[in-house]
Amino acid sequence: MPKTIYTNGTIYTLDASQPIVETIVVENGKIIDVGTHQDMILQWGRVDSTIIDLGGRMATPGLIDSHLHLSGVAFQLLDLNVTGVRSKQELLTKIREKASTVPPGKWMLGMGWDENLFDDGTIPTIEELDHVAPHCPIFLKRICHHAYLVNSKALEMCNYYSGMEIPMGGEVVLDPVTQKPTGLLLESASELITRNIPERTYDELKNALRQAMNVAISRGLTSVHTNDPNYLGGFDQTFRMYDELLNQELNRLRCNLLIDYPYLNQLKERGMYAGYGNERMQIGAIKIFADGAFGRRTALLSEPYHDNPLQYGEAMHDQETLYTMIKEARDLSMPIAVHTIGDKALENVLDILDKLPKVNHRDRLIHVSLLREDLIKRLTDASRIADIQPRFVVGDYPWVQERVGEQREEFLYAWKSLLSSGVICAGGSDTPIEPIDPLLGIHAAVTRRAPGESHNDWNQKEKLSMLEAVKLFTVGGAYATNEEHKKGTLSRGKVADMTVYSRNLFTLEDPDELLGTTIEMTIIDGEVQQL
Repeated sequence: MPKTIYTNGTIYTLDASQPIVETIVVENGKIIDVGTHQDMILQWGRVDSTIIDLGGRMATPGLIDSHLHLSGVAFQLLDLNVTGVRSKQELLTKIREKASTVPPGKWMLGMGWDENLFDDGTIPTIEELDHVAPHCPIFLKRICHHAYLVNSKALEMCNYYSGMEIPMGGEVVLDPVTQKPTGLLLESASELITRNIPERTYDELKNALRQAMNVAISRGLTSVHTNDPNYLGGFDQTFRMYDELLNQELNRLRCNLLIDYPYLNQLKERGMYAGYGNERMQIGAIKIFADGAFGRRTALLSEPYHDNPLQYGEAMHDQETLYTMIKEARDLSMPIAVHTIGDKALENVLDILDKLPKVNHRDRLIHVSLLREDLIKRLTDASRIADIQPRFVVGDYPWVQERVGEQREEFLYAWKSLLSSGVICAGGSDTPIEPIDPLLGIHAAVTRRAPGESHNDWNQKEKLSMLEAVKLFTVGGAYATNEEHKKGTLSRGKVADMTVYSRNLFTLEDPDELLGTTIEMTIIDGEVQQL
């Protein structure tokens, strides 16, 4: 069979038996040999071999994002993206500009606002939203997707009235004086709006998802673990879309699909399970939410919020209901992937897992943003993965310090403590909450500060080495889906997925040089993808 030889590189295999090699030999999408240039060319450099010169550049195993929403990237391409907006006035200006292109009565959708970036810290009132978009209903998701802005037209479209029943766990925030809506919705109150927004056509969604996959590949990603059914029209439509893009159109990005709990019975009816599929596309864990987020103090804490002693956050489900949900997954031998920001939310989930039998795939505790020493010990169980997002440090500091207080900060985004204790960790972005670029995630892991900042770093004892950070997005991502025997290192017999960089990450004098590093090649199945 024809072979492809990638040579003349500084290739970090992350395989302890041969940590650095010059050459990788590929056949049928798999690595068949690694070694020096001289030895590999002598053994494999025959007439039928294609030789690709890496020009001395650094390569690693293909980067893996362990938790994102490709649908969110797709919607960023379709809707108003206000990520990074720095003031209320700038947000209102962007809404007005976008609204001017929207016909009367048609929904204007968007995402990404974050009042913590605003110069005055205040969000638009419903009157201000009405002023800039009087003719069309608007629905804007906060960066965390746990809070939302709407105007009066949107409330009118969903027939909102005072005293209306609000979905459990949600809130339509009212003015304390007038008792009228402020334009802010929290958590599941968004369902009042979303069920009234017309669905996009299948082709619109599929085309945007195709573009999102190409964006991921351009950032050096070879595999992603993505959670989308709630955003792409349910389980069946989501599965069909990915199947067509990956197995029929042969888009190379490897996708592990996290499936939201409400679709568990559909999985059962279709005879699907964790690992169902092929190397391009697999069913993953069952996604469940245990709590909310720090931004609106809905992350569930064991002690009250430092900046509001009356609040502990919110459990998305009572403990009995959460137990039932997890047990139903267990009855189908499915692993779970649970959103746990607060320490009490994590404790609640671990209490349930301790009572139930393990399954063949590892359970995933997503975010684990605030920990305690006792919880770290409980995460060392080899059947559990801490699915962490290093860029949260950039998005959440410094305001998150006020939320948790000085005493608890030592266990905030405690990645070094996790790894030092032997917890298996995987690295993700939670895109579109944070950028899809894994180099930004690696930068956040090793610096614990935002690009451009020059302070001594947030809780710097929890900084990771460059090697530890890269392993989050390679080795860790493979463990999260029980595919460590297939990917994560550049070893004989594993898939030939590699990421090639413009700089050697392991010899940088300043980690900020990561910000100027580019992806030179994304190689999947031994083939260079077009960036």
